[in-house]
Amino acid sequence: MNIGFLASFITFSLLVYYNVKKWSGKSRRQESDFWARESAANAVRRKPLDGLPYIKIPLESFPTHLLNDNSEVLECIEVMETLSDQKIVNLTGWTNTDLKLEYGTANITALSEYDQSYTLLVRTLQRWADVLTEAGYREEAAILMKFAVSTNTDVSRTYYQLADYWASKKEWGEIQQLLHTAEGLRSSNREVIVRHLKEVLP
Repeated sequence: MNIGFLASFITFSLLVYYNVKKWSGKSRRQESDFWARESAANAVRRKPLDGLPYIKIPLESFPTHLLNDNSEVLECIEVMETLSDQKIVNLTGWTNTDLKLEYGTANITALSEYDQSYTLLVRTLQRWADVLTEAGYREEAAILMKFAVSTNTDVSRTYYQLADYWASKKEWGEIQQLLHTAEGLRSSNREVIVRHLKEVLP
C-alpha cells in the first residue's frame, strides 16, 4: 500500500473522529442547557401581562370603502373586525421557554393565542394589500402595509412591496426607515429582508 495514501487516510480518519466527537459534545451541552432553561422556566410563577405591547387595529383608517364588493376584501375586513376585539401581541422570535421565563408558565396559553392573532393580522393585511395593488390602488395598499411594518412584521413580501412603492415615488427616506425597522427584527427573515432593502436603495 502507498505509504503516502495510508498517512493521508489516517489523518483524514482522525479529523473525522475529532470533529464528530466535538460536535457530539457540543450537542450534549446544548441539550443540557435547553433542559436547564426549560426546568427554570417551568418554575416561574405567573406574572401580570399588563405591560405587553398590545396592538390596536385602526380599522377606521383602513380603505374599507374600496372594493368592498370583492369577496376577498370583505373576508379581510371581517377578519380585522374580529381581531379588533382580541388581544394581539407580536411575539415573533420568542420561544415558549423564553415566554415562560419572562411571564410564567401559567401564561403560555394566553400568550400563544395573542401571537396567533398577530400572525393572522399581518397575513391578512398583506392579503388585502395584494388585492388592492392588483386593482391599481397602490397608495391605499401602502396604508395597510405601513401599519403592518409599524408592528414589526417579518412578512418579507410586505417590505418588498412597500419598498417598490416608495422607490417608484423616489421616497428613499421611507425605504431607509423600512431598513431601520427590518434591522431590529427578532426573526429568521431579518437578514434576507435587510439585504433586499439595501439593494433597492440607490
